[in-house]
Amino acid sequence: MDFTARSDIEAPIDHVFAQVTDFPAFERSIMRRGGDVERIQGGDAPAVGTKWRVKFRMRGKDRVVMAEIVKVDAPHGLTVDVTSPSVDGTTRVELVALSRARTRLIVSADAGAKSIPAKLMMQSIRFAKGKTEQRFKDVVATFAKDVESRYRG
Repeated sequence: MDFTARSDIEAPIDHVFAQVTDFPAFERSIMRRGGDVERIQGGDAPAVGTKWRVKFRMRGKDRVVMAEIVKVDAPHGLTVDVTSPSVDGTTRVELVALSRARTRLIVSADAGAKSIPAKLMMQSIRFAKGKTEQRFKDVVATFAKDVESRYRG
């Protein structure tokens, strides 16, 4: 299952990269939504090998996901691998400088099931792919607007 979203941001690529790699902000966001985040390895700076354990409740079950940065190409993006007992995935964030003050943000996520129940869940997501993909695009667009508004002050 693959999703891709792109958004143009009126901000320089360095600012956008700093926002994309503001891991403490993402950790706080997850905790505000009821999840639990533990950084297992690495610091605040984006670096290969930084790892998190994320616990959250989804569809009535407690879930645990491990996330690890596997590639950093500052300020052009990063790749994060996500693993759980039933699903593996990869999220890629690419940044393209369109001009000195404009950056294109491209976020792609793909996931694959490792168990029969996860395959059934992925199949139900495929049936609702249009709605799920639009939700993904909306999240990326909202993030892009927030980055732009923080740049403008």
